[in-house]
Amino acid sequence: MIDIKNITKSFGALQVLKGIDLHIDKGEVVSIVGPSGAGKTTLLQIIGTLDRPDTGTVRVDGIDVTSLSSKRLSDFRNTHLGFVFQFHQLLPEFTAIENIMIPAYIAGKSQKVAKARAEELLHFMGLSDRASHKPNELSGGEKQRIAVARALVNNPAVVLADEPSGSLDTRNKEDLHKLFFDLRDQFGQTFVIVTHDETLAAITDRTIHLRDGQVVQTPIPLT
Repeated sequence: MIDIKNITKSFGALQVLKGIDLHIDKGEVVSIVGPSGAGKTTLLQIIGTLDRPDTGTVRVDGIDVTSLSSKRLSDFRNTHLGFVFQFHQLLPEFTAIENIMIPAYIAGKSQKVAKARAEELLHFMGLSDRASHKPNELSGGEKQRIAVARALVNNPAVVLADEPSGSLDTRNKEDLHKLFFDLRDQFGQTFVIVTHDETLAAITDRTIHLRDGQVVQTPIPLT
């Protein structure tokens, strides 16, 4: 599903990633952990085609994304990848269902198709009664679940999450963590999650530890 070979990345004189090799199978829920500055978010952005590596290759769903043009990369990102951030990033002027439908519109899907998929996701998440509510009318947990639904609306092969439960209280964190596994089981998505949350890391299928831009085998603190 995801094959990463010898990825390096520098910003000026600072080398952030130092030859990363990884393989992630289809349907895995994988966490990436490590101290601040270890390169976790940079690696996630490169997997998500939001940044390009200096060297190495990244293959996602059989496609070498490092070789794609900017236009093809944008299309690939919209149709093959979903993103969940620490803060939901919902557009305040749109309702919950409209926020979910936006990536589908960008992909050129009809309103009928986009709405049907959005309604399916809302139902799965138990939020059908919140479809017409705007973000300021939703709780923090509800907003993050809407953000997850938006990430899934185009049936992406991979969902990438950066500290997805970092802004939630304990109960909503637990609900969100369970949701990732429910979604994997229901829709077959692969999840790659950057997190400092030890509880979440402990329940993922596999935990990848980064230190100083390299994958290490010895478990390390998540602070």
